[in-house]
Amino acid sequence: MEAEEEPFAAALMSVDEIWFLFTSFIQSVLTPGWRQNQILIVLGLAVACYFLHILSGRVIENQVRAREGWSKWQLRMIVQIKRRMGLIWFAVLSGGLYLVMQQVTWPSRSYFIGLAATLAVVWTCIAYAARFVRNRFLRRLVTWGLWIYATLYFVGVSDEVSEFLDDIALDVGDFHLSLLTLISAAVVIGVFFTVARLISSTTASSIRKNEDISPSMQVLAVKAVQITLYGFAFFMGVKAVGIDLTGLAVLSGAIGVGLGFGLQKVVSNLVSGVIILLDKSIKPGDVISLGETFGWINALGARYVSVVTRDGKEYLIPNEDLITGQVVNWSHSNEYVRLDIFFGTSYGCDPHLVRKLAIEAAADVDRVLSHPKLPVCHIVGFGDSSVDYILRFWIRDPTGGLTNIRGNVYLALWDVFKENDISIPFPQREVRMLEDT
Repeated sequence: MEAEEEPFAAALMSVDEIWFLFTSFIQSVLTPGWRQNQILIVLGLAVACYFLHILSGRVIENQVRAREGWSKWQLRMIVQIKRRMGLIWFAVLSGGLYLVMQQVTWPSRSYFIGLAATLAVVWTCIAYAARFVRNRFLRRLVTWGLWIYATLYFVGVSDEVSEFLDDIALDVGDFHLSLLTLISAAVVIGVFFTVARLISSTTASSIRKNEDISPSMQVLAVKAVQITLYGFAFFMGVKAVGIDLTGLAVLSGAIGVGLGFGLQKVVSNLVSGVIILLDKSIKPGDVISLGETFGWINALGARYVSVVTRDGKEYLIPNEDLITGQVVNWSHSNEYVRLDIFFGTSYGCDPHLVRKLAIEAAADVDRVLSHPKLPVCHIVGFGDSSVDYILRFWIRDPTGGLTNIRGNVYLALWDVFKENDISIPFPQREVRMLEDT
C-alpha cells in the first residue's frame, strides 16, 4: 500500500515546489523595487510592440501590393514575417534596452528584461523553424512544446516541472510510461519526421528527374524511400526518449493479428499496389478501360489508382480491382492505338473508288497517323441495301479522346462522298393498302 502511495506523494511534492516558486515570484513582483520596475517596462514594451506590429504590417502589405511578380515562396515568407512582427519588434527593443541598461546600471536591475529578450528571440526562431513541419497539428504540437520547454529552461524551473510530469506515469512491471515521456516523444518524433520529409522530398525529386527509371519504378522507389525514412524516424524518435518497445511486443502482436483480420482489403490493396509497380502493367499516363470507366492514369497511390476521364471525373480505383479484373491498357507496350469505324454505300458505287476516297479522307484528319501505320479500308460484307466497309486508322494520343476523332473521320467521309456522288443508302419500306374483298 505504501509503495502505491509513493508516486502520488512525489507528485504532490512536485506541485508544492512549483507552487512555492510561483508564489515567491508573484510576491517579489508585487513588492516595490527594481523587479517591479522591470516587469512594468516589459509590459510597456509589449504594448508598444503591439502598435508597431499593426503599423509595420500595414507598411509590408502596401509594399507587397505595390509590387508585382512575387513568387509563392516569397509571399509565404512575407506572410510569416508579417505575423511575427510584434515578436520581432519586442526582441529588438527589449534586447537593445537590455544592452543599454547593462552599461548604465547594475546587471541585476535588467535581469528580467534580458530574460524577456532572450525568450522573444528563442520563440521567434522556434516559430520559423517549425514551418518545416508540414502537418498542421504536428507543427503546432512541436511549436508549443518547444516554446514551453524553452520558457521553463530559461526561467530555471525545468527540472521541477520535468520531475512533476515524470511522476504522472503508468507503471506495469518494468514498463514506465510517464506524461513527460509522451510529450518528449511527440516533440522528438515531430522533429525526426520533419527531417525525414526533407530528405525524402530531395530524394524523390532526384528520382523523378532520372529519365533512365520508368515512371512506375519511380513511384515505387519514392514510396520505398518514404516508408523507410518515416519508419526509421518513428523508431529513432521512440528510442531517443528512452521508451523500451520490448515490453509492448505481446500487445503489439495481438493488435497486429486483429488488424490483419479487420483490414484485409487494405492490406490486399497495398500488396496489389506494390505488384502493379513491380510488373509495370500500368504507369502514370497510360490510357486504360476498366468496365465503363475510360481514362488515363493520373497517379498511383498506395491504396488506389487515380483515373481521370474525358469529362473531368476522377475515379479512385482500388489496386485489387486492377489485379483481379480485366483491364484494357491502350498504351501498355506502345503508344499506337487502332480505331475502327463502319459504314456502307449503295450497290451502284464503285467499291475501288469508295475504298480510295475513304483512306484519303481519314488521312487528312488531324491526329490520324499517315506514317508508319496508314489507314486501310476493307469490304466486310454485302448487306440488304448496302456494301459494308470497315475503315481502320491509327492514333498515338488516346488521352485526346476517341469519340471526337471518330466523329471527325465520319465528317470527312461525308464531305468526300458528297463531292464524288457516293450515296449512303438507308432502309426504305413500301406500304401497300389492300382493298377489302
